[in-house]
Amino acid sequence: MVYRDFQDLKLSALGFGAMRLPLTGDGQIDEEQTARMTAYAIEHGVNYFDTAYGYHDGKSEVVMGKVLSSYPRESYYLADKFPGYDLSNMGKVEEIFEEQLERCGVEYFDFYLFHNVYEKNIDPYMDPNYGIMEYLLKQKENGRIRHLGFSAHGRYDTIKRFLDTYGRHMEFCQIQLNYLDWKLQDAKAKVELLGEYQIPVWVMEPLRGGKLVSLSEENEKKLKALRPEEDIPAWAFRFLQSVKGVAVTLSGMSDMEQMVDNVRTFEEDKPLDETEMKALMEVADSMLDILPCTACRYCVAHCPKGLDIPVLLSLYNETRFVNGAITHMAVDALDEEKRPGQCIGCKSCEAVCPQQLAIAEAMHDFTEKLKQPAGL
Repeated sequence: MVYRDFQDLKLSALGFGAMRLPLTGDGQIDEEQTARMTAYAIEHGVNYFDTAYGYHDGKSEVVMGKVLSSYPRESYYLADKFPGYDLSNMGKVEEIFEEQLERCGVEYFDFYLFHNVYEKNIDPYMDPNYGIMEYLLKQKENGRIRHLGFSAHGRYDTIKRFLDTYGRHMEFCQIQLNYLDWKLQDAKAKVELLGEYQIPVWVMEPLRGGKLVSLSEENEKKLKALRPEEDIPAWAFRFLQSVKGVAVTLSGMSDMEQMVDNVRTFEEDKPLDETEMKALMEVADSMLDILPCTACRYCVAHCPKGLDIPVLLSLYNETRFVNGAITHMAVDALDEEKRPGQCIGCKSCEAVCPQQLAIAEAMHDFTEKLKQPAGL
C-alpha cells in the first residue's frame, strides 16, 4: 500500500468511502460483505475509512462503526462529517455530533469535516449565531476531533471565501477530482488554490460515479498503447497520483472485486509521464460536449436580466455530461431571478460573444434539463 505523510501520520493513499456500500436484495447494507471488504482493506494496508451522517440514510455510520469495532481503535482512522448540506441541521451541531459518535460507537473522530460547502450553505456555515465552527473547535480542543477539514462541491470563489474566513483552522479539504473534472469543474484551479493555503487534498469521485471505469473502444486503445498492463479504471487513480497535493483518494467501493482491484492499483505509485498525461487529457476532451465559454464576461453587461451567464454556462456544461444532484443544488442556491429560466431569449449576449455561442438556446435547454429528476 502507498502511504502519504499527513502531519505526524501515515495515511493510506486509498481510503474506503462508505457512501456506496454493498446491498442485500431488499436494499439494506450487506453487513457481512462490508465486513469482508473491510477486513481485506485492513489486511492490505488501508487505514482510512470515511462515512457521513446521510450516507445510506444514516445506516452507513452504524454499520461502519460496528464493523470497525473488531479492530483496535488506534489501528484505523475514521472520518465523519457535519451535514450542513441540509440547512435544517445548522442549529443542531451539538445534537448531531453526539449522535454520530454514538452511531459509530467511538469516543472521537480522527477526521471531521464541514460537509459540502457550496453556494447555498456557506453563509449559514459561517454564521456565528449557529456557532458551528466554535463548537467543532471546542471538540478538537477536547480531543474528540483530531483533525478538522471540509468537503466542497462549490465553485472556486465559494471555496476561496470559505478559506479566507476559516482557512487557518482547516487541515485538509475534500473535493471532487478526476481527469474529467480537471476541466469540467475547474478542479485544477481548486487544487492550486488549496496549494496556496498549504492544505492537502482529499479526493472524492475519482471514477466519476463509475463513468471512468470503461471508455470507448478508441479511447481504451489509445491508453492501452501506452500502458498495456494497466486496467482502464487504474488510469483515473494514476492521474491522481500525478497531482501535487493529493493525499487520500476515497473510493466508494460496492463489492469485493472493486476493493481487490483498487488495492492492487495502490500497491505502487506510478504517476503519469508527460506523454501519458497528454493522452489522458485528450481522452477527457473527447468525452466532453461542452460550450467553450472563456468567461470573458462581455455577455453579462449586455444581459437585461443581469444573469451571470458564464456561471450558468459552466453549470449547463455539467448537465450536458450528467444531469446530477450537485448541479441542481448549485442552481437552487442562486436567487430565483438569476436562474437560467429568467432568460428572455433576446440574444443581446450573443451579439457580443467572441465565441459566438448559442447562449439563449443553451439557457432554454438548461431550464428544461432542470425540470428533470437529478441523477447521480
